[in-house]
Amino acid sequence: MKDYFKLIRYVRPYLSYFILGLICILLASGSQLALPWVIKDVIDDVLTNKDMHMLNLISVGILILFIVRGVMVYGQSYLMEYVAQRVVCDLRNQMFDRIIRLRGLAYFEKNRTGSVMSHFTNDIGALQNAIVNQGVEFVRESFVLVASVALMLTLNWQLTLLLFITVPIIGVAVKKIGSKIKNAGRKVLGQLSVFTGILQETLAGIRVVKSFAREDHETARFSKLNNDNLRAIMKATRARALLTPIVELFATVGVIILIWVGGREVIEGNMSSGSLVAFLIYAINLSNPIKRVSKTYTNMQQALAGCERVFASMEFEPEVKDLPEARLMPAIKGEVRFDHVNFSYDKGKPVISDFNFTVEPGKMVALVGHSGAGKTTLVNLVMRFYDVTSGAVLIDGTDLRDVTQVSLREQIGIVPQESLLFSGTIMENIRYGRLDATDEEVLAAGRAAHVAEFVDQMPEGYETIVGERGASLSGGQRQRVSIARAVLKDPRILILDEATSALDTESEKLVQEALDSLLKNRTSFVIAHRLSTIFKADIILVMDHGRLAEWGCHEELLAQNGIYANLYHTQFRDAEERIKGSL
Repeated sequence: MKDYFKLIRYVRPYLSYFILGLICILLASGSQLALPWVIKDVIDDVLTNKDMHMLNLISVGILILFIVRGVMVYGQSYLMEYVAQRVVCDLRNQMFDRIIRLRGLAYFEKNRTGSVMSHFTNDIGALQNAIVNQGVEFVRESFVLVASVALMLTLNWQLTLLLFITVPIIGVAVKKIGSKIKNAGRKVLGQLSVFTGILQETLAGIRVVKSFAREDHETARFSKLNNDNLRAIMKATRARALLTPIVELFATVGVIILIWVGGREVIEGNMSSGSLVAFLIYAINLSNPIKRVSKTYTNMQQALAGCERVFASMEFEPEVKDLPEARLMPAIKGEVRFDHVNFSYDKGKPVISDFNFTVEPGKMVALVGHSGAGKTTLVNLVMRFYDVTSGAVLIDGTDLRDVTQVSLREQIGIVPQESLLFSGTIMENIRYGRLDATDEEVLAAGRAAHVAEFVDQMPEGYETIVGERGASLSGGQRQRVSIARAVLKDPRILILDEATSALDTESEKLVQEALDSLLKNRTSFVIAHRLSTIFKADIILVMDHGRLAEWGCHEELLAQNGIYANLYHTQFRDAEERIKGSL
C-alpha cells in the first residue's frame, strides 16, 4: 500500500474536510448498526410485554435515526468528493508542472504524446476512483465489520468465535485474487496508454492518412488495439468476478452454522429470540461488509495500478539538471565555443565526436551535411536540451552546465522548419516570444516579419484564432508568425532550421527581408537546405557522422573538392536549379 500512502499525503491540505467526511461515514454506518438492536428490543420487550408506549418511542426513534442517517450520507458524499477532486486537481497541476519543467527532451522522446496524456486522463481517473468510490466504501464497510463483531460479541461471544472459522479462508482468497487484479489493472492502463497514443497520433496525422488512402490500414490497427484493450479488461474482470462467489460461499456456510447452533440455543432457553434475530442480522450484515471490503480491496488494487504510473511519471529523473550552485547566465555577447564535444544518446553510439570549433560573436554559421550527420543534435546542445557526454559547450567563456537553463534559453531564439503554433490568437502566438510585451511591441514584431500583410485582410485581425497547430493558416503564414515570435524575443543567439524552406516565392522574399534584419549583429546557426542560405553565411561547417569534417566559405570548400563539394553538386545546386526550373 506504499503508493496509497503516497496518495494520502496529498490529502493533508484538506485534512479538516477529510476528517469531517470520515465522521459522517462513521455516523451513517452507526445508524445502520443500531437498527438490529432496536429490533431485538421490539421482540424481547415491546411484543412480549405489549408495551404500546415503548413502541411509540421506538417508532419515533427510528424516524429520527434515518433522518440523521440521510444528513450524514449527504455529508460523506459531498465532503469526500470535494477532497478527491481537490487531490486530483493538485496531482494534475503538479504532474503537469513536473513534466513541463523537464528541461531536456529525453522524457518526451521516450514517451508518446498520447501516453503522457493518458496519465492525465485514465491514470488520474483511476486515482479518483481509488480515493472516492473505493476509499469511502473501504472505510465504511471496515467500520461496519468491526462494529458488527463488537456487537455480536456482546450478544453471544461463543457464536461469534464460531463464525470466525471462515474468516482466514476468505482472507487468503482476497489476498491472492487482489494481487492478480492489480497486475491485470496495470496491464489495462498500459493498453489504454498505447491506445490513447495511437489515437492521438492518427488524428494529428489525418492529412497524411487521407493523402495515402490508409483509412483501412488505420481502422485495422485501431481495431487490433481496441481488441487488445478489451482482452486486458476482461482478464481483470474474470479475476474480480471470481472473488464474489468465493466470499459468498464461505460467508453463507458461516451463517448456516449460526442458524443451526443459535436455533438450538433458543430452543434450550440459553438465548432469547430477539437476541438470536439481532445476532443473525449482524451476521448477515457482517457477511456483506466482508464481501464489500474484499471487492473494494481488489478494486483499489486495480486503481492503484494507475497510482504507480502517475508517481513513476512524477518521479522521472531528468537527464539535464541545473547544478545546485548554478548561476544566472550573464547578458550574452555571442561567442560560442565547442571544446572537444562528444555526445551520445545511447552509450557506445556516438552522435557527436570530438567537435572543436569557436564561433565569433555576430557571425552566421551554416551547418551542412548528410541526413543524420548531427546538425540538429549540435544546435540542441547549444540550447542545452542535452548535456554533452564529454567536453564542453561554452558561450562567452561560460560552460552551459554552470548556469540555469531558463536564463540561458531566455537569450536564445529558435525558428524551426515546421512552425508550431498554439490554438489561440495570432496576437497570443507572437506574444509567446515575450509574455510581458505590449500590444504595440507585438504589432511591431508582426510588421517586421511581414505578418501584417495577411493579418490586415482578416476580419478579426490579430485576434484571429489560428486553430490547432495553426491549422487555419497556410505554411508560409505560420512561418511568419513563428519568425515574429523570435523577433519579439530579441535573442542574442538565433537558431534557424532553414526557416524559409516551407514558403512560396512571394512569402520567402518577405520573410527573408525580416530574417536579414533579425540576423544582424547576432550569432546565428542555420541548418542549411538552400544554396542561397549558404552563400550568406560567414562560415560553413560541414558535418559528417558527428565530426567536423570541413569548414570555410563556399569557394574555399569547393576548392577542397571534398564532402562539401560533393554535397554542392549532388544536393544543393541541383535542388536550387529544380526550384528555379519550376518557377
